[in-house]
Amino acid sequence: MSTTDLQLSGMSCASCAAKIERSLNRLDGVHATVNFAVEQAHVEHGPKVSEADLVQAVEATGYHASVVDHAGHLSHDHMNHDVPAEQLRPRLVVSAVLAVPVVAISMVMAWQFAGWQWVMLALTTPIVFWGGYPFHKAAINSARHGSSTMDTLVSIGTLAAYLWSAFTVVTGATAHGYSQVHGHVYFEVAAAVTVFLLAGRYAEAKAKRSAGAALRALLSLGAKDAVVSRGGEEVRIPAEQLQVGDVMVVRPGERVATDGVVVDGASALDTSAMTGESVPVDVRAGDEVLGGAVNTYGRILVRASRVGADTQLSRMARMVADAQGGKASIQRLADRVSAVFVPVVLGIAALTLAGWLVSGHSVAAAFTAAVAVLIIACPCALGLATPTAILVGTGRGAQLGVLIKEPQVLETVTGIDTVVLDKTGTVTTGTMTVDGVEGDQPDTALARAAAVESASEHPVAAAIVAAARARGLVVAPVSDFVNEPGTGVTGVVDGLTVRVARAADDDGRTSVAVSWDGRQQGVIRLVDAVKSTSAGAIAELKSMGITPVLLTGDNAAVAARVADEVGISSGDVVAGVLPSEKADAITRLQAQGRRVAMVGDGVNDSVALATADVGMAMGTGTDAAIEAGDITLVRGDLRTVPTALRLSARTLRIIKQNLFWAFGYNVAAIPLAALGLLNPMIAGAAMAFSSVLVVTNSLRLKRFH
Repeated sequence: MSTTDLQLSGMSCASCAAKIERSLNRLDGVHATVNFAVEQAHVEHGPKVSEADLVQAVEATGYHASVVDHAGHLSHDHMNHDVPAEQLRPRLVVSAVLAVPVVAISMVMAWQFAGWQWVMLALTTPIVFWGGYPFHKAAINSARHGSSTMDTLVSIGTLAAYLWSAFTVVTGATAHGYSQVHGHVYFEVAAAVTVFLLAGRYAEAKAKRSAGAALRALLSLGAKDAVVSRGGEEVRIPAEQLQVGDVMVVRPGERVATDGVVVDGASALDTSAMTGESVPVDVRAGDEVLGGAVNTYGRILVRASRVGADTQLSRMARMVADAQGGKASIQRLADRVSAVFVPVVLGIAALTLAGWLVSGHSVAAAFTAAVAVLIIACPCALGLATPTAILVGTGRGAQLGVLIKEPQVLETVTGIDTVVLDKTGTVTTGTMTVDGVEGDQPDTALARAAAVESASEHPVAAAIVAAARARGLVVAPVSDFVNEPGTGVTGVVDGLTVRVARAADDDGRTSVAVSWDGRQQGVIRLVDAVKSTSAGAIAELKSMGITPVLLTGDNAAVAARVADEVGISSGDVVAGVLPSEKADAITRLQAQGRRVAMVGDGVNDSVALATADVGMAMGTGTDAAIEAGDITLVRGDLRTVPTALRLSARTLRIIKQNLFWAFGYNVAAIPLAALGLLNPMIAGAAMAFSSVLVVTNSLRLKRFH
């Protein structure tokens, strides 16, 4: 079996993705999944089916496809939009400005002047035909291939309201003069529906456009160039020209350009973005290092062992892409039903017209009943059902520190029973602090350790100096400072030779021994402090019947200490894992039948965030994590996790209630319109009432606590 990924364009809704998927799967030996969010198809096929066959199958359905070039597709924004956000914005702005007077004058009779209908016609025409162009284009494209989508409903509904109103104005003026227009007009319906759905489409286009941002954020960790030692000289070359065996020169503050092994020098590397370790890792000759790690101090030489697509960073980027592309496409309920609903409405309208004519009624009466059917079926409530709930729900969420990225996320939140928590920066602060000082003279030990460490650039040193100054201790000057990479530092303070070195610890804390006069005088304990709100948040998750799991790249002792402090059972702790293993841990939980939400803040969490059923990124974290997550927790407060779960579930429930009412209203009202019991004016009023009901129901989310 071969694997081919296709870049798709022209899709406007989830039913478009389903149609392409069905077309591809009709080919012999083909298994295809289409992801609407990233506009790609992942196809497994045998040798009898070529890439050209796959492209042809897509284009036969009315969409466009091209084969993804895996050699370079991760390095740029691969999204290809049929109607990009920058084209939707002017349509939205202009249409909204024109729609305000249309709706206002149509709804307030006191403002209606002689010939006002002609002004409404003039203002509504560009809204319907220019502003609504994306919907009409998609509807025509679907019709050419014998299908229908939500765009079909929007196009038919707005055009029916507009054309009937235009017909009423023109014929009324011809028969009765300029100011004697009889019959109700529905310009406000056509204008308002078009503007609101344009707003929803614009927001959706912007969200889809950022789908590749997680990959770009990951790749931004990689160094653009590297200094290599060749022939005794240091030469700067582009990172993509590195070869296995090249010796790189990495100075303080620079990133290691690719995976390799230290051959000379010693330093501490900040690998938190790659492994989640909160404390920089001391390295010396013989130690392996990862590309993307930052050198905190010291000059080291690194021999490249893996380059290009083989590096850990590149593998992480591929895994994020695979995880995003592998998520099941969640089709919106309105789109699924519209595939049947639209042709049924058209059929009922045609039968209504024919029935009234056959029964001997006038053409005007028959046309009035048929238009009433179309207007009563206008998807105003359908169009409002999801966006208004999302608008109110996300607005309330923002007030509470929760940003829901896309509406589709809400459907996956229901049933979450496990929340996997990254440790560093999520449960903890991500910053080393002094937890305690042991010894007979703790203040003296801390002050002298701070004096020596003040000459060091190591993050542990910075924490010790900060703790001493916070306690008001005097940090004396140091002389004869010596750095012993990977071991410790020494210096002369107050005439004494003071040595500060790593000490063995078994309680999950980083321990530093302080010695002078030839013996140990004290031990400084440092920790990545737990956030004050973490324990309460985890207790709340447990009260909701959700199991919290701690997942970290730190060692088992550190993980056990943090888990015990916040109330996570020892059986729900997974420690010492790499980014790829974090994703594997998520997959194992899902294989057990669990629905998993992942909470993280680092680049190392982005793969797991994309793999989980719902990814929650801390807003205080990296761009890669935020883009890979489905929900962003703005405040970096773990208490927003249960809030996000409850708000998402409530918003989804409101959406379902809205859709139920919208469809139920159509089912009940269409027969009445077909029988002539609802003229277009009453149909318009009923439709307006259904919209008001949907909006009012959505506004209940403002009271969410």
